[in-house]
Amino acid sequence: MSCSRRQFIARMGGLIAITSTTGQVMAQTLNINGVRYGMIHDESLCIGCNACMEACRDVNQVPAGVSRLKIIRSEPIGTFPDVKYRFFRHSCQHCDNPPCVDVCPTGASYRDAASGIVDVDPSLCVGCQYCIAACPYQVRFIHPENKTADKCDFCRKTNLKQGKQPACVAVCPTKALTFGNLDDPDSDISRLLNQRATYRYKIALGTRPKMYRVPFKFGEVHQ
Repeated sequence: MSCSRRQFIARMGGLIAITSTTGQVMAQTLNINGVRYGMIHDESLCIGCNACMEACRDVNQVPAGVSRLKIIRSEPIGTFPDVKYRFFRHSCQHCDNPPCVDVCPTGASYRDAASGIVDVDPSLCVGCQYCIAACPYQVRFIHPENKTADKCDFCRKTNLKQGKQPACVAVCPTKALTFGNLDDPDSDISRLLNQRATYRYKIALGTRPKMYRVPFKFGEVHQ
């Protein structure tokens, strides 16, 4: 593929990569204090029940009208009565190279050194929305009450602080979500990444997202 062709695809944001089941599936480590949290969304297990969305809203007190997490349902795949749907998780990717952090003029958007989680310090946020414009995944919003940038933080200030799994992971009835330390080869997420083919969204942009996805086994992956 020519350089100009690659650049065009990257600008369009449509390039996704399917990884093999070899050790190369692991993301490039930054060795942030030995912990680098990531998540896998198994699209072959997700049934679109939205329990994860409701748990996130309840645990993190997300007000009506905005959401840290959405499950997007595809158009019908197949013909009646054998119709299937693909469910795509829309939330922060917790990138290793987050453009939202780079553009923040006050340091409110940052990558937590203890966990690798991309987060927002509301005490520093001035609501300029630079981070919202810079995020290629369009997962940030202005909190209607606090008037500061907000998004998924893997429940860092709530469940994770209490030694629990993120709310969405804990409540999923089909175990479609796996969360853990990408830098620990013995963690559940590392083992699963070495067992299953996965892809990440818009990796051509160089953001190095830590949200991995097991692709839906029907239809085409074309997000």
